[in-house]
Amino acid sequence: MELVNPENILNLLFSYNPWWQSGIIQQEFNKPMKRFAYYEAMDALDRRDVKRSVILCGARRTGKTTIMYQAISELLDRNISPKNILFLSFDHPLLKLCTIDKVIEIYKNNITTEEGIYCFFDEIQYATDWNSWLKILYDRNPQIRIMATGSASPVLTDKISESGLGRWKMIHVPTLSFYEYCELLSIKVPDLPLDLKPTQMYLRSIQEQTEIFNKLSLLQVPFIRYLQVGGFPELALSSDDVYSQRILREDIVDKALKRDLPSIYGLRNIGDIEKIFLYLCYTSSNIINIQSISKELNGVSRATVEKYIGYLESANLIYISPLVNVGTKQILKSQDKIYIADAAMRNAVLMLDDITNNPDELGIIAETAVYKHIKAFYYNVATQIGYFRGGKKTNEIDIVVQSNRFPPIMIEVKYRDQAKISESDAIVMLSEQKYPNLVITKRANDFGECAYGDKKIYRIPAPAFLYMLGFVEKQNRNK
Repeated sequence: MELVNPENILNLLFSYNPWWQSGIIQQEFNKPMKRFAYYEAMDALDRRDVKRSVILCGARRTGKTTIMYQAISELLDRNISPKNILFLSFDHPLLKLCTIDKVIEIYKNNITTEEGIYCFFDEIQYATDWNSWLKILYDRNPQIRIMATGSASPVLTDKISESGLGRWKMIHVPTLSFYEYCELLSIKVPDLPLDLKPTQMYLRSIQEQTEIFNKLSLLQVPFIRYLQVGGFPELALSSDDVYSQRILREDIVDKALKRDLPSIYGLRNIGDIEKIFLYLCYTSSNIINIQSISKELNGVSRATVEKYIGYLESANLIYISPLVNVGTKQILKSQDKIYIADAAMRNAVLMLDDITNNPDELGIIAETAVYKHIKAFYYNVATQIGYFRGGKKTNEIDIVVQSNRFPPIMIEVKYRDQAKISESDAIVMLSEQKYPNLVITKRANDFGECAYGDKKIYRIPAPAFLYMLGFVEKQNRNK
């Protein structure tokens, strides 16, 4: 029996595309809140001057598929013919046996003959020779528009490079920012100044600063829950946080480690990559030593550790933060810091049901959250985002953003009841009077500029800082 035949493919197509018959998208697929990545994706899809296909990449359950459904809903609202909108998920077993061109051929022969079609391909990395076939679709059909999702960024990037960089726009979809989390849960903050910039709060009057931070102080309690349940939209909406952790562990982390990565990279020993990820969960936000990991894990070679860390990054399970130079001679051997991509992943893997009374755990996941937000906020403009370590006392700065567009932004996360900073700390020593470095604090009233001789830093509570980053993104989008 031939499984890949027109009848089976058509049945599957009708199942995936109910709007062909109803003319509308099902309400449960069309979520009301639109993320920042949605607007970026639609902007790229709509461009006629510079045609690009859109690739949405990110971890499981971050909302990539939802963005595609929202895009489909928008197209239907614009009166695009429903049959000119094709959605497929190549995660389906039947489609893993079939090439993209075969599916398109059956679709064009039976559903529509028009050229101006929109194709939405979910989990594109599972499609056979997807990059070659999408290149052919792109080149031969000037009116076709393509949006796809994938869970392994470097694999997608490599394939895109093979088929032509100019044809694609890669958009990263991280877990919810704290601002998006508040928006999803309808947590409202009183009106903030439209010209708000968290890195330039020191330019405002003391009265203005106080008014702004008093408004943002109501975010303290929601922020603690955000650190526990993380930024996965479905889980953020759940009323059972313990159950959400189990789903996160089993449906996001386990599937990525036991199914996605083995399928993409042909891994045979799943146990090794599970052990490495567990090790990284315990050491998240710390500088790692590949040799030490190899020794700790008894028999996992250094080369394997290095390779598997790259795989974990490709699956959007971790961030790698490199050592960067901020104008001083580096004398230390370069080693990376590792962050779990969302603090809640770490909580779920280590089965930390309640971290509210553990200052050390809160400090680790708060730093993780800050790094994730900085990585997402500056990914289009930063030349490098890493950490600094050096000086006479080998002082460290948690996060450094370097760009050709602005002076280095240096951030230290001190999520403690008493966030002590001394004049010998690198965050102070490397500050300029014109551009004070940032210290991210815990208490709602721990804000404002502090001077250490001619050096200055600016303190901002973590919930306020992360919320302001999202607020700025929204204002930029509305311009």
